[in-house]
Amino acid sequence: MELKKGELKSFLEDKVVQYNQYKFIESDPISIPHQFSNKQDIEIAGFFAATIAWGNRKSIIKNARDLMTRMDHAPYDFIRNHTAADLAVLEGFVHRTFQEEDVLFFVARLQELYQDYSSLETLFIPKENETDMHASLTRFHETFFAVAHPRRTEKHISNPAKKSAAKRLHMFLRWMVRQDASGVDLGIWKNIAPGKLSCPLDVHSGNVARRLGLLKRKQNDLAAVQELDCNLRVMDPKDPVKYDYALFGLGVFEGF
Repeated sequence: MELKKGELKSFLEDKVVQYNQYKFIESDPISIPHQFSNKQDIEIAGFFAATIAWGNRKSIIKNARDLMTRMDHAPYDFIRNHTAADLAVLEGFVHRTFQEEDVLFFVARLQELYQDYSSLETLFIPKENETDMHASLTRFHETFFAVAHPRRTEKHISNPAKKSAAKRLHMFLRWMVRQDASGVDLGIWKNIAPGKLSCPLDVHSGNVARRLGLLKRKQNDLAAVQELDCNLRVMDPKDPVKYDYALFGLGVFEGF
């Protein structure tokens, strides 16, 4: 189903309006950071929710809520002030392959990073000449794993330098950066332009994008994200990632 450019833009704009609605939150992992009002609580909750956002969405939300409960619904306070004894509450946590060893490293590393930075946003800000977030995500990966860590944990943070589509990190950035009149994306980070964001490319959005002629590459990798970026930015250079709602909604809810 390939539409002419004007028709395609109009079709997708209508789908954005349909799916970029506040009711979207309840059944989506973005519901986890929406539980909080403090900036650091929001970004920590969002970071963990995005990190485990693969598989069944109900399971993702259930396990992310469990993790927030273990942190006494105060993730920033837990990260900043936990002692070794406090870490016992994380024993036995598991979401698929993200397990106790991984969450313990995440908690320890975040504590170190918050000693140096007031917000995770600082670690993602692109350089002045960068037109997208791919290099920023690579730098974040390098920074996060710049200390001794379990090798197994590296797979839980994608690295575009290894040609990854980095779907979960791009979703996290959408949550934190995008200024959303509908109130779904949180938009708490003000130093990253929404126009530099990329669509969180997964099986659903990728297949819909191919059916609509927005994507020709068959693999869901970095090159596919870059190809999709180009086409979405033609339609809206200031807020291209809003079309994620259209592509995801068409795939998940309409079986497009």
